[in-house]
Amino acid sequence: MDVDMDADEPRGAKRKADSLNDGDDDSAAPTRRRIRALDQDVVNKIAAGEIIVAPVNALKELMENAVDAGSTSLEILVKDGGLKLLQITDNGCGIDKEDLPILCERFTTSKLQKFEDLQSIATYGFRGEALASISHIAHLTVTTKTRESDCAWRAFYDGGKLVPAKPGQSPDPKPVAGRQGTQITVEDLFYNIPTRRRAFRSPSDEYNKIIDMVGRYAVHCANVGFSCKKHGESSTSIAIQANATAIDRIRQIYGGGVANELTEFSTSDDRWGFKAEGLATNANYSTKKTTLLLFINHRCVESSNIRKAIEQTYAAFLPKSGHPFVYLSLEIDPHRVDVNVHPTKREVNFLNEDETIQAVCEHLRTKLAAVDASRTFLTQTLLPAGGRSGPDTQLQPAAAASKTKSNATPANPRRTPARNDAKLVRTDTSLRKITSMLPPAAGGPAIPSFQPEVETIEYEQVDREVVSCRLTSIRELRAAVKNDTHHELTDILANHTFVGVLDETRRLATIQGGLNLYIVDYGRLCFEYFYQLGLTEFGNFGSIRFQPPLDLRDLLTIAAERLGLEESEAEEIIDLVSARLIERREMLLEYFSFEISPTGELLSIPLLVKGYTPPLSKLPEFLLGLGPNVNWNEEKPCFETLLTELATFYVPERLPTTREGEEDEPIDEEIGKRRSHVRWAVEHVFFPAFKARLVATRSLMDRGGVLEVANLKGLYKVFERC
Repeated sequence: MDVDMDADEPRGAKRKADSLNDGDDDSAAPTRRRIRALDQDVVNKIAAGEIIVAPVNALKELMENAVDAGSTSLEILVKDGGLKLLQITDNGCGIDKEDLPILCERFTTSKLQKFEDLQSIATYGFRGEALASISHIAHLTVTTKTRESDCAWRAFYDGGKLVPAKPGQSPDPKPVAGRQGTQITVEDLFYNIPTRRRAFRSPSDEYNKIIDMVGRYAVHCANVGFSCKKHGESSTSIAIQANATAIDRIRQIYGGGVANELTEFSTSDDRWGFKAEGLATNANYSTKKTTLLLFINHRCVESSNIRKAIEQTYAAFLPKSGHPFVYLSLEIDPHRVDVNVHPTKREVNFLNEDETIQAVCEHLRTKLAAVDASRTFLTQTLLPAGGRSGPDTQLQPAAAASKTKSNATPANPRRTPARNDAKLVRTDTSLRKITSMLPPAAGGPAIPSFQPEVETIEYEQVDREVVSCRLTSIRELRAAVKNDTHHELTDILANHTFVGVLDETRRLATIQGGLNLYIVDYGRLCFEYFYQLGLTEFGNFGSIRFQPPLDLRDLLTIAAERLGLEESEAEEIIDLVSARLIERREMLLEYFSFEISPTGELLSIPLLVKGYTPPLSKLPEFLLGLGPNVNWNEEKPCFETLLTELATFYVPERLPTTREGEEDEPIDEEIGKRRSHVRWAVEHVFFPAFKARLVATRSLMDRGGVLEVANLKGLYKVFERC
């Protein structure tokens, strides 16, 4: 019995030479594959796939072409991360109608005549592959007008050739109305390469890459305006005026924290044939990741060697794990540069690379050392500064007028308005509190009238770049809060005067709004405030670090014991929750400053507000609740439920007035200190924060979070009857 040994060979195994002619029967020999040329359509798609890897690559090529055309304004429109629509409109010189038929053919360019021209190329594009590649993997429309042309011309392309707009029409360019310049519209990118298209799972990620690339060129291209927005939205993600300076451009794109700490540098060396200039942050600024905007001969590129050299230069000036922001523009003699080493022109090679990098870093080190003496350490608070002007600053209590002697001549001869006691409101929070007028609670001590001790909290300053959150899920959650706004209650809280804390056990306080007195559940207000704070400061939280780190499983075990779970059930839940938190530790650290080590050590938790320490006694239950109470499978529900759990954890706990079951026994010293801290934070941290930035929602009214208990006009009517 003959056995086919080839059938048992592993797939991809090299075949032996004698197996090609095994036996005398020619029919048994395998068919030899002949070498033949690929179909031109396959060749074009392969080339397009090498040049246009993602929508951001297509946009980069189009932006470079627009700048080459002398444009001073670029308008970019994006839909579904550029996969559905990518449109760029410029005001450059335009394209002649006679050049439109070959515009999208491969290797058609106005920037090269012979191979030697590559040695002195000074433009962004030069190979004539960008539009050709795009036309083979997308539907391409070009509308252009030159200064000499009486009208604009619109042409449609597919596979590098002109095609009709509709079946049966002529493929020739059509005259249309339009302004000088060129508008290129790319639709359905990768429509004929489904595998590549399916690889892009998140349009928001692709849009963020586009925003990053537009921002880089907006910083570098002086006297060129940039705007970029999503299709269907009125607001722009980037809007840079043509006359903006480089520092102003960085300020608008990367934030004032970066722009305020920039140092300008410039150096050159004729020996190595380069000139370098740019902007770099000084020793006052550091972030967790290096931001390097590198341009070589005005082309945005990447270089791991330059990045490493700059990071090593800053290592002597920044704290551990600190990284800089650097914008570096290198102009190198074109004869020393090979720009044709990468299909997407992402990398370039140039002579004397090591010497050039060393010279630039030495100059940068000198600049940093010169400004290092001015290093400052600023503390940034999450709450806005005071100085809010409201109705309280405009009231004129009659008590102020009573200080004037009766026989004194007023400086202002105008008649003083008559006093109306029924419309006087409280304006000085230092006056006697309502709590001093109330009797002690049954079985409990009198509410102290003295100023409670303030807990001393030390903060370590960490300068970190403010991250602009562009996640659609967070924007939708913010919009949901805005749509649920109770405007009347928001106005009351924005203009209220704090009266005093009534009961820490029930978390009740009193405020005066206008002529009314309200009892508020500051526990519910704190929850709403911390949830909204989590949305507004998403990705920019501070951190409360634990020294030494806490064991995650020990904390979860404590929570399980408090809940009275059986040992077998508790062990299973602890395993699931700890595994889930360790699995998602990178996301928790990036968005929430929630750091967990791979070995299960809790290193830090989010810091939401300064001046208040969250109840760490609730930490075990908070960690255990992150398992079943958080939807980890979908982005928006995940962020919503996680912020809800975080807000619940931060809400001040209910503090007893006596020991449980022992009405006559005073509370422990630790609980007394905690009560003093919470009481101080409620008056000096929370309610000022509510006044400045809390958006009151309808749920606060529906759940009894705010209750009106007195009206000044009504009280005066009662007293008049008496």
